[in-house]
Amino acid sequence: MNEVSIKSILEQEAEAVRNIPVGTAYGAAIELIVKHVHHLGGTLVISGMGKAGQIAMNIATTFSSTGTPACFLHPCEAQHGDLGIVRKNDLMLLISNSGKTRELVELVQLARELVEDIPFIVITSDLDSPLAREAVLCLSTGAPREVCPLGLTPTTSTTVMTVIGDVLVVGVMRKIGFTSADYAKRHHGGYLGSKSRQQSENENT
Repeated sequence: MNEVSIKSILEQEAEAVRNIPVGTAYGAAIELIVKHVHHLGGTLVISGMGKAGQIAMNIATTFSSTGTPACFLHPCEAQHGDLGIVRKNDLMLLISNSGKTRELVELVQLARELVEDIPFIVITSDLDSPLAREAVLCLSTGAPREVCPLGLTPTTSTTVMTVIGDVLVVGVMRKIGFTSADYAKRHHGGYLGSKSRQQSENENT
């Protein structure tokens, strides 16, 4: 692959990020997460299938490391007992490019049998999809075209999903006033642990 081809792929990915639809749903989603997790004591339960599931797992760990308790719930394992993690005051973030992922559609119904009024936030490319219709809030990916030459492999879509997750994480961090000292309490080892402690000390001097 030559340099021109590589730059073309990078530009397509960057353009997809620039074209993510931005609206009031982001602010509402951040407020909902803060309400359920930080005011009501619930957990942000995040789920997705396949590649979207891997993005969901990453978003969950990033939320947890920045002061908002979150967990990843595999939609298939949910049907074999893991659904028991869902409690009153939790909310769920579901990630599906098509908005039609069977395992997630089933998860919605199963979760409501356990917690009838549990709210769902959905990240999807299709705002008319079954999952979108079940959500209290939808965050659109903008339906970007995959850079995969077959147009099939989740590539650009997962990039956009990751960025949307980052927006939510940063928005909640700002809302709760998350500090370097707070970060250091959750990162005891490695470079980030050392850097956060040093940064916290500098802020307090």
